[in-house]
Amino acid sequence: MRLTKFTDLALRSVMRLAVVRDGDEPLTTREVAEVVGVPYTHAAKAITRLQHLGVVEARRGRGGGLTLTDLGRHASVGRLVRELEGDGEVVDCEGDRPCPLRGACRLRGALRDAQEAFYAALDPLTVTDLVASPTGPVLIGLTNRPSG
Repeated sequence: MRLTKFTDLALRSVMRLAVVRDGDEPLTTREVAEVVGVPYTHAAKAITRLQHLGVVEARRGRGGGLTLTDLGRHASVGRLVRELEGDGEVVDCEGDRPCPLRGACRLRGALRDAQEAFYAALDPLTVTDLVASPTGPVLIGLTNRPSG
């Protein structure tokens, strides 16, 4: 299974926000975009989606920025991936040219089972687990801000 670029970006953004230390200024969407190496507009769309999921909180203005919510910090990676990827199937049997096997195909069910197994393998992991050492210190180092 392959994640969409959007899901990959959203997960990397959440991971970077998870290592913001108490007392540090919150990161902006622009800073997250720079750290994860994507255009600002792409990062803004991912951050907006994460806000809708209750994973990220954004404050505007002076002293504003992005913070990971408690839900985001302890969210199951499997749940996040399911939410970000949507409920689409691995194969599109009904597309422009529907598959002639769709009524009798066993592949579709097997791929659906494999997709669920993929998500299930991610279910026990939390965002906090993803940023444990050695990942967290590397993420902290990926910033253009001076250390404080």
